Amino acid sequence: MLTIGDSSNTIPALRRFKLVIAYDGTNYAGWQVQPHCQSVQQEIEQAVTRIAGCAIKLHGSGRTDAGVHARGQVAHLDLVTRLSTRSLYFALNAHLPEDIRVLQVTVAHPEFHARRSALSKEYRYFVSAAPVVLPDKRLYCSQVRHDLDLKAMRAAAAYFVGTHDFTSFAANAKREVETHVRTITRFTISKRGTEVTFSVRGSGFLYKQVRSMVGFLIRVGKGDEQPEAVHELLHEHLPRTSRVPSAPGRGLFLWQVWYGRSRKNNENR
Repeated sequence: MLTIGDSSNTIPALRRFKLVIAYDGTNYAGWQVQPHCQSVQQEIEQAVTRIAGCAIKLHGSGRTDAGVHARGQVAHLDLVTRLSTRSLYFALNAHLPEDIRVLQVTVAHPEFHARRSALSKEYRYFVSAAPVVLPDKRLYCSQVRHDLDLKAMRAAAAYFVGTHDFTSFAANAKREVETHVRTITRFTISKRGTEVTFSVRGSGFLYKQVRSMVGFLIRVGKGDEQPEAVHELLHEHLPRTSRVPSAPGRGLFLWQVWYGRSRKNNENR
């Protein structure tokens, strides 16, 4: 495979490419390839196969569930090609559906890994408190027809910051995990007009952890729970119950993934 104007006969080297990806998760069963379901990972792998003429494996920084979106998902793949990063960028977007866009393509160090090299991730969850959600917003926020107490929610969110056992705020999707202990470094709640934004950053997250935390904070905002209840649940270490609802997937975005600044991690985001 040659770039335009490339007449070289040398065999191209295997390179590891880092991709930054945005997608609308509405029509997908999630990021990860699944039998009999359409996934974001599958769409990108198929696009690369059409470009390179061979099957490849794409590795993402983490999974997103059905209906969940991304502005800054990161993935890597290994490919033998003479295509420049610019050419690969345009080729990928030409072969992908419009609800998936590759925002950036760079060459990464061979030891860079989209998931294992990640230092932290930020998710954002959007809630509309408007009596009517505009049609163009309906797939990207969760509607709450209730005045939310921001002060109470912020007090509750502060309990999440730090290193805790999040068993009570995670769903069991038959995924084996070594530990339910995770570290949250930042959790903010802001409001602009009728839109409330929950922004949470941490070293890693359990299955449906962010949606569970937001779901409970909304209960606090409605006055159904006190902020101190977060502290109580974190120290119980009991499996999640109906007391901790999971906010709908459509309001959640994987916003950004951070890596180190070393050559090994090829930090560009």
